[in-house]
Amino acid sequence: MSRVAKNPITLPSGVTIKKDGQSVTIKGPKGELGMAVHPSIELNEENSALTVKPLTEDKQSWAMAGTMRALVNNMVTGVTQGFERKLQLVGVGYRAQAGGKALNLNLGFSHPIDYPVPEGISIATPSATEIVVTGSDKQRVGQVAAEIRAFRPPEPYKGKGVRYADEQVVRKEAKKK
Repeated sequence: MSRVAKNPITLPSGVTIKKDGQSVTIKGPKGELGMAVHPSIELNEENSALTVKPLTEDKQSWAMAGTMRALVNNMVTGVTQGFERKLQLVGVGYRAQAGGKALNLNLGFSHPIDYPVPEGISIATPSATEIVVTGSDKQRVGQVAAEIRAFRPPEPYKGKGVRYADEQVVRKEAKKK
């Protein structure tokens, strides 16, 4: 039985929720997010709090209720505070520059990489070796950060590449003669 699903989601002021059949739309100061709710789950709104309950009391429904509660909570957090992911470029000559609808990356290849910024995501470069990905949808922020990291993931011998700011790269020892 899920303990996560039993916690109610508090709706801050300025956040409105609209239920239409099996879909839910949450609107807040940072935008609007929508999602389809699993058929075995029901959402109830009462006193600026949202509760998630399974329709049946089996193990599968409780597990899905915990998942749906976490997803809806991420939507509420996204439209009020938003999410961000920080990336670092480690390596000689590795640079990033955000401009308009594209992120320009120089990662040691023979050509620069132009990454088009998806709708609903904003990318900032506070310095030439830092990238900050922000948005209201947690999944899309993480996906964009993973796509940028995939251009040059950190390698274990020198540690060069694109890494998350909180990522620990395990270094290997070089071959000895």
